[in-house]
Amino acid sequence: MSGGQWRGSTREQCRDALREQAREAPGPGLVAYLGNERAGWCAVEPRANYERLRSSRVPRASPDSDFEDTSIWAITCLVVRVGFRRRGIARVLVRAAIEHARANGATVVEAYPVDTDERPDASAAELYHGTVSLFRAAGLEVAATPLPGRALMRLRVG
Repeated sequence: MSGGQWRGSTREQCRDALREQAREAPGPGLVAYLGNERAGWCAVEPRANYERLRSSRVPRASPDSDFEDTSIWAITCLVVRVGFRRRGIARVLVRAAIEHARANGATVVEAYPVDTDERPDASAAELYHGTVSLFRAAGLEVAATPLPGRALMRLRVG
């Protein structure tokens, strides 16, 4: 959805759109389980699928400006439920997202995290993009810093 479409949608419409999207292969992301409980979520799919990235300053700093290229995948959201944090779930999700992208034809994986060295007071609400240190540990490298405290990170996978 574009930003305007998202803002104009009800919670139910967004839920239904996500359910429909999840029925398509390879789907919009991955769910982490700890035992039988959902512990986390990572949104990862071709960058071309994310309408809102086309107008966002951080992704536009990519050296690959073709937003129609479905071989460039993006990790846009990473959430670990309260009560499951500090167990390495985010690290597992990022590595699994990279492998998922590679297995589905990605040549490059991008992420747009917060740099907590520059923004140590970033709120939990801002950290859904992930952190530079998390993605660096998974092998991504900073390609650009288009905004203070935000990075565009990339990993060539194919």
